[in-house]
Amino acid sequence: MGSAPAGSDFLQKAGMAEPPRSCDCFVSLPPGSRDDHVIFGKNSDRPRDEVQEVGYHPAAPHPPGSMLECTYIQIPQVEQTHAVVLSKPAWMWGAEMGANDQGVCIGNEAVWTREAVSPGEALLGMDLVRLGLERGDSAWGALTVITSLLEQHGQGGPCREDPEPFSYHNTFLLVDRNEAWVLETAGRLWVAQKVTEGVKNISNQLTIGAEVSAEHPELRSVAQAQGWWDGEGEFNFSQVFSPENPPARMELAKQRYRGGTELLQQHDGSVTAEVMMSILRDKPSGICMDSGGFCTTGSMVSVLPRDSSLPCIHFFTATPDPSRSIFKPFVFSDCSTSVLGVVSPQFGPDDPVRKQPRFQSQVDRRHELYKAHQVALGTMETNPDEGLAVYEILRDLESQCLTDISAMLNGEIPGEELGDLFFDSVDTEIKFYQ
Repeated sequence: MGSAPAGSDFLQKAGMAEPPRSCDCFVSLPPGSRDDHVIFGKNSDRPRDEVQEVGYHPAAPHPPGSMLECTYIQIPQVEQTHAVVLSKPAWMWGAEMGANDQGVCIGNEAVWTREAVSPGEALLGMDLVRLGLERGDSAWGALTVITSLLEQHGQGGPCREDPEPFSYHNTFLLVDRNEAWVLETAGRLWVAQKVTEGVKNISNQLTIGAEVSAEHPELRSVAQAQGWWDGEGEFNFSQVFSPENPPARMELAKQRYRGGTELLQQHDGSVTAEVMMSILRDKPSGICMDSGGFCTTGSMVSVLPRDSSLPCIHFFTATPDPSRSIFKPFVFSDCSTSVLGVVSPQFGPDDPVRKQPRFQSQVDRRHELYKAHQVALGTMETNPDEGLAVYEILRDLESQCLTDISAMLNGEIPGEELGDLFFDSVDTEIKFYQ
């Protein structure tokens, strides 16, 4: 897993050999965006060797009474699920980030609060991301799906493919064509804040203060009963629920959170998909992460036009390190299918995640694009001229693709054949690397 980063002695005292994962989510709503678009972005920062795949799952009816197998537990299935595209660690059922065919995008973040993380297996935050997308027809609809599932099933269970236990609570950024919601949780408790204009980012910390738009009915009474709040003064969620001794990673996240806020504010009023990609590729802020055992293993940017007659466009890298990866566009259409080049192999009941005790062995989860990209990264190290030449050609193709999509959204060119864009982009990238 690479060498331990600086400050690892601090982490070891905190009971962590490696700094836990961390992510950054961003949204820009008009007038923060240049056009009449909502722009969503997320970097998923995970264990360095973890493979992230991008998969499409069609809308589907389900027989009454059927059960759904999530990463660790089964829950009742609903009668109808939306089509979704997900960027997900290949070993789990849930997703780090994704979108549905209703124009909803969700990303999550690890967070620690004064509520203890339950050691038992429950729903992962990543399961809740996927469930919110499969069942929610708006950002608020997805939020109510997530909060009711939290209430029924709780959150918890190992968050990485490793026998060493590591769990956390979650914050979520939920976005649709009209608005965004920040949802922050502590066990089964939650609080939410509505964002209707401008720019907003979240990192691994509680950000909601007194500006609360919705909350768990018992939130304040629990805080009072625990002696965290006197019931008299203003109720400030992040002050009341932030842990007294936060993990090192939460402290380090403050730096990234500030860096992300600054980058968004620099572009306030002019945010586009390109701008969001440049923020996700930013190394100095730590948003494009590469520290010790952790790095950005997948990235996503979405363009959600306010005009519902226009399609939403979702860009995924499906490879680590966005500063050396290409964003490829996915559009929901009647002919959408999974692109096998970015889907990991399946291991069925023999998967070490499914066998008890879990995670006793490792399997090769690399998909075709991941393998080709690893070789290309190696070339960049050993033969920088050749490696960078290939990358620059691909970045030019990405730019051309962004220009075409922008023209299509402005009505300058027709939007036919968008359904094949993702397949074509993945196929082109793999061929270039070969």
